[in-house]
Amino acid sequence: MIIGLGLTLFTGFTYFTKEKVVDIGGIQISKDEPHHVNIPLVFSIAVMGVGGALLWGSYRKSNP
Repeated sequence: MIIGLGLTLFTGFTYFTKEKVVDIGGIQISKDEPHHVNIPLVFSIAVMGVGGALLWGSYRKSNP
């Protein structure tokens, strides 16, 4: 459930890769290319639901 809550609060992240722009002999020019990853809200809610179901199931097994 905590992971699902975290995914709900942080809906995405960005990471960077280096992309070579110019490569002439000993001269190289590169730039950082950003890539955005978005996490859908439905996925976050589903993770919270699975966590809740596991928590409820473990509680039910330990307390008959």
